[in-house]
Amino acid sequence: MPKNQIVVALAGNPNSGKTTVFNNLTGARQHVGNWPGVTVEKKEGSCSYDGHEITVVDLPGVYSLTAYSPDEVVARNFIVDEKPDVVVDIVDATNLERNLYLAVQLMEMEVPFILALNMMDEVESRQYKIDTEAVSREMGVPVVQMTANRNKGTAELLSEVVRSAEQKPGAGNIRLEYGREVDREISRLMEALSGNDLARKYSPRWLAIKLIEGDSEIINKFELSSNNQSILKTREESLSYLKTIYGDDAETIIADARYGFISGLLKDALKKPALERVNISDKIDKFVINRWLGIPIFLLLMYGVFQFVFSVGTPFMDWIDGFFGWLGGYTSGISPDWLGSLVTDGILGGLGSVLIFIPNIFLLFIAISILEDSGYMARAAFVMDRLMHKIGLHGRSFIPMILGFGCNIPGIMACRTIENPKDRLTTILVNPFMLCGARLPIFVLLVGTFFPENQGLVLFSMYLLGIIVAILAALVFRKTILKGESSHFVMELPPYRLPTLFGIVIHMWERGRMFLVKAGTIIFGVVLAVWFLSSMPWGVEYASVDSWIGQIGSFIAPVFAPAGFGQWQASVSVLFGFLAKEVVVGTMGAIFGVEEGILGGAIAEQLGWTPLIALSFMVFCLLYVPCVAALGAIRGETKSWKWTGFAALYTTVVAWVLSVLVYQIGRLFVQ
Repeated sequence: MPKNQIVVALAGNPNSGKTTVFNNLTGARQHVGNWPGVTVEKKEGSCSYDGHEITVVDLPGVYSLTAYSPDEVVARNFIVDEKPDVVVDIVDATNLERNLYLAVQLMEMEVPFILALNMMDEVESRQYKIDTEAVSREMGVPVVQMTANRNKGTAELLSEVVRSAEQKPGAGNIRLEYGREVDREISRLMEALSGNDLARKYSPRWLAIKLIEGDSEIINKFELSSNNQSILKTREESLSYLKTIYGDDAETIIADARYGFISGLLKDALKKPALERVNISDKIDKFVINRWLGIPIFLLLMYGVFQFVFSVGTPFMDWIDGFFGWLGGYTSGISPDWLGSLVTDGILGGLGSVLIFIPNIFLLFIAISILEDSGYMARAAFVMDRLMHKIGLHGRSFIPMILGFGCNIPGIMACRTIENPKDRLTTILVNPFMLCGARLPIFVLLVGTFFPENQGLVLFSMYLLGIIVAILAALVFRKTILKGESSHFVMELPPYRLPTLFGIVIHMWERGRMFLVKAGTIIFGVVLAVWFLSSMPWGVEYASVDSWIGQIGSFIAPVFAPAGFGQWQASVSVLFGFLAKEVVVGTMGAIFGVEEGILGGAIAEQLGWTPLIALSFMVFCLLYVPCVAALGAIRGETKSWKWTGFAALYTTVVAWVLSVLVYQIGRLFVQ
């Protein structure tokens, strides 16, 4: 790599402010993908400083590097295999004892790293005193103080990154001692490792520690390597000896030694007031996580989110609608007629009817980002723990469900943090019931047309219905095909923080960009396909029952007749919605050849829909088979086509049954 190129890995615990530091460093110069071979999200960005081009890799947030989860494996493998020039460990300075455990493991790996003490403003408000020089001296690494949410300390961190990359300080300067007996066994294993290929690739001392800890991934590497018999035999002898001496397993002995080192360090480096004041987070939590007030507050906040989406988004929608209306009038005279129909009916009618919802979708992502960055979402999971536990799950399962509000795919992927396999699979299977942003155009269109006086309330009821159905489905699964004990729920509650405008914008763009990409690819392609099918065979009236698309819709329409929307146009829209839920609206727009502002009226007039039919249709669209990409995520997480097919089938059956019930029961009350 050229001399002025530096690769930096950001490590840290969840809720340590690592993402905020990453955003401060890279700004808009970042991209998101997946690590090779796994579905763990990979974030990478770049910045320039003092003549150096710096590539910043944001590693998954982890508490340790013991390779118990895919996130830990990814983080550790990048550090030991890719060998970044510098590792920056972002530490929540208000909770040093927990956060420094990861730093101690980085010391063991003998990699050059910097300790970034974040949230120093909260440290000062709590009247803590941290001797950063003592921390640096005891750990043998540079220490930088930061307040990332105010962008303080970023320049100092970049300066230290450049200096560390050039001088490689801190690698192996301090060696953690585990006690005479353990250290002797580490030395024995290091001697046995001499000449082994893995010992030439990795630090021999780190390998010896991992072998004593019982690290499954490292043990597997040795089992596959040559000349491993003496190493594995020495390991077994060491474990037996330590068990005899200490009466405990080696992993616990190692962990105790690490925490002992941290405790000794903090005795010298951290001073707290004799009587700590109750901080603002504790005061707020008296109400927010109260057993009686917690759930009502959660529901009230979610209702406020949907009112915000409608009240703020409607003027922007009107502007976009006016633009497409003007553009449609201009293009309607294009000749030849087929080209005018393609542009006006197909592209503007189909794609335009989806793009008009951009304001609502981005506003929803803004609201969710605020709730996440403020620390409230963790409280929502805590509040729901009591209810979730009654169905055999726990509060951690509620976090992926909440993430599903933005998009089911990251919600499904987030299930990997759930350790219990049956809890994890159950959460994956019910996650598609969460009303994702892709379904939002369907609901905004129909709610605005058929329920103009109660838009926020009706949309809120759809989100609530998704949660209720997911919980009931989970209850059924945990009592039948996925029966078993649920694991205990232990989760930290991060302090409340004021979200930064920059962080909110970045998070909004990360999620909203997915919608724009789909609009330019999948949705655009489907709209063209719908226009073609609506125009064929040549000479037929556009989007008539005699067209190819009309024939397809007429064939499947009887299936939906009991739910009230047995028209071929609605049936075809649902069919194409399997590719992407936004396509439901795009398909209707292309069929009717009108933009969103007129589309709602066209559905009411030409299909004869009533509010009851619209409600039934929304229930079906909320619950039926997730999009192709979400099914791909289920396949990736479960490694099973059986469970993927089951998810597609059972969600559609549930959707059909409930939409039929809504329509048929509703008819008894609505004449």
